[in-house]
Amino acid sequence: MKIFKMSLLYLGIALCVFILGVFLYLQYNPQFGGSLSNAEKERFSASSQWSGEQFENAIETTMDIGVKQLPSLLVATFKGRAERAPKQKLPMAAFPSNVWETDTHRFKFIWFGHSVGFMQMEGLNLLIDPMFGSDASPVGPFRTTRYSDSTLSILDRLPQKIDAVFITHDHYDHLDYDSFMKLKGRVGKYCVPLGVKRHLLRWGIEDSLISEYDWWDSVQFPEVQAHFVPARHFSGRGVSDRAKSLWGGWTFTSQRHSIYWSGDGGYGPHFKEIGERFGPFDWAFLECGQYNPLWHAIHMYPEESVQAAKDVRAKTSIPIHWGAFTLALHQWKDPVERFAKEAKDQSVPFAMPRLGELMIKEPEQSNVFWWNAFQ
Repeated sequence: MKIFKMSLLYLGIALCVFILGVFLYLQYNPQFGGSLSNAEKERFSASSQWSGEQFENAIETTMDIGVKQLPSLLVATFKGRAERAPKQKLPMAAFPSNVWETDTHRFKFIWFGHSVGFMQMEGLNLLIDPMFGSDASPVGPFRTTRYSDSTLSILDRLPQKIDAVFITHDHYDHLDYDSFMKLKGRVGKYCVPLGVKRHLLRWGIEDSLISEYDWWDSVQFPEVQAHFVPARHFSGRGVSDRAKSLWGGWTFTSQRHSIYWSGDGGYGPHFKEIGERFGPFDWAFLECGQYNPLWHAIHMYPEESVQAAKDVRAKTSIPIHWGAFTLALHQWKDPVERFAKEAKDQSVPFAMPRLGELMIKEPEQSNVFWWNAFQ
């Protein structure tokens, strides 16, 4: 009996230590970002997207993942992941510092894989969702490693002055702690959705540099106006902050150019509204990848991405949210192959830039299907 009681005591102590460890991990790991305050909730009440407890989409949006589906989904997620990724590391073109810093009068952009974009518009350096890190699951027991090596070092080669950083939502594959640490001290302004500011403050970003935006809010720069626009998605970095910050996309307009960056999300009527308000767009960067029937409401199929390009009235569309991580059950090439086929069938002009490739309003240079060179 005494041995049994001692065993229970040791088991209780071990359980307490484990719970304390989990608590400390959640409390002090900076990856989780900041905690939501009551003052922030009060401030969010001015947003029509805030229900009183969380942000909501404009139309009903649910995920079909129940208790019955979860075990088989977890098995499928981790089984065969290597077979769904490239068999070799994907190369990244070197950053063209000379052209970028001397030829500042033309619009140019670079896609660094997944949803990382760098634009120069009317001479301004604008960085979108700077997730240059090597792991899209930095707090999980299993890693989601990047298809390309040493991407974090790309930040060392970008111009020292970044006029603004734009964030679409706070998921780890879009808002990356390691990248923000490297950017600290180089950014003139951080433009983020409602609720995301708290993460940046915890990471030591100066309060005066951060501005939060609701859907349809605008921010003015010299010769460029940006708008935060709706998307159909969700947010969250921890165990209790789901939908406690907003999500969306961005538009950028000047007298000479118009750009749309969709952010993540499922298909919906917001695309037509964005096109009516701010289109047509010279370039539309559209989410295309990491989809599955179980979460179809929050991630488009490639064919829907092509329809979204038509809805926003894009002159040239580019699929993003692929080419860097395995976050779904499809093969890594599936998104772009399906997108290209549908775009051709629908006579929708598109471009397929290589990772890190400099684009200067000449989409024909990148309609080579470069991914076919890799297995």
